[in-house]
Amino acid sequence: MELTDDVDPARAWSAAFVAGVVATAAAAVAFPRRVADGFLWRYFWGPVDADAHGAICAVRSGGATERLYSRSACAAADGVVAQPGYTTVSTVSYAVVLVFMLVGVLLLLRKLEIEMSPGFYAALFPFMLLGGALRVVEDVNAEFLREGLGTFISFPAVALIISPFIYFVMFGFTLAALVTTVALDRRGALGEFEPALAAAGVAGLAATFGVLGYASATRDIVDFNPLFLAIVAVGATLVAALFWAGTERFAPVVNEGTGMMGILVVWGHSVDGIANVLSLDWGPQLVGRSYGSKHVVNRATVRVTEMAYVRFEEWGLVESSQYLVDTFGTAWPFLLIKIGGPRYAYLLLIAILAVGLGPGTRDTLRATLGI
Repeated sequence: MELTDDVDPARAWSAAFVAGVVATAAAAVAFPRRVADGFLWRYFWGPVDADAHGAICAVRSGGATERLYSRSACAAADGVVAQPGYTTVSTVSYAVVLVFMLVGVLLLLRKLEIEMSPGFYAALFPFMLLGGALRVVEDVNAEFLREGLGTFISFPAVALIISPFIYFVMFGFTLAALVTTVALDRRGALGEFEPALAAAGVAGLAATFGVLGYASATRDIVDFNPLFLAIVAVGATLVAALFWAGTERFAPVVNEGTGMMGILVVWGHSVDGIANVLSLDWGPQLVGRSYGSKHVVNRATVRVTEMAYVRFEEWGLVESSQYLVDTFGTAWPFLLIKIGGPRYAYLLLIAILAVGLGPGTRDTLRATLGI
């Protein structure tokens, strides 16, 4: 049997997807302890279970799950132990799945003959905000657990908005909205599919804001700090405008590949950068709460800045490194990092903006709600 060029890449991808799902399910059924509990539960579902219940770890034994709330109990647990967060195994697995799904998206866009236009790019913008906002709903749930108030959203429903499952939820929602609006457009029900696609994202975002607004209005543990939100929004807009004006005047080549769509990329990453700077350095003053760095780049930036301040003191440039910390903070270089990257084509712009805007939306809303 000879291979020919008649093989449809989209069909091949779909067959590989179905085969992977079936093989994984069959292995879990055939080897429940080794595959279902020792691999799938340990590295994927278990960490989410522990996170959703505010536990230090979750333990799987004899087909039952127990949540433990002390490190000593977790260390002494007998069974498969899972802790919140990512592991090397889960990170590599998610990376493989991400690459595979991106290939599927490319094939789908080609199949649907969708042009990577500024309108399509803008239509996806609300979905990027939605991803970050949904993460804040989970943060509210975690705050309820910390305060001993039970759960804001019960388990297992809350697992859908906990990382990494939230990425699959957002992928599925966006894909469903895209396919539906394109189908309606092809049938003549829509003039263009992009406005309807954007409307679906806005509807999801409005519903999520409604949930957060309800939590803020009905629970004392969730505040509302509009000043923080305003500073981030206005600051990011000013940074994006200045960046665009500066590059257009002195380095127009930076914007040649993206046009004005590049402004959204800078704006999205500026949201993330400003939100991080304000929450890490000025959280107590602005929202009455201190925040810590969760991401590697943030922590590294803070450490390097602190070390630089100490060197300035040793060299006699300043009397006290603490003065620099109190005056300028230590997270401000992160904003420069976020806006200093190169620009790319539309397809990569979507991923690049989502990487910045999703976490930025979450950080901004968390501080705005004081959680």
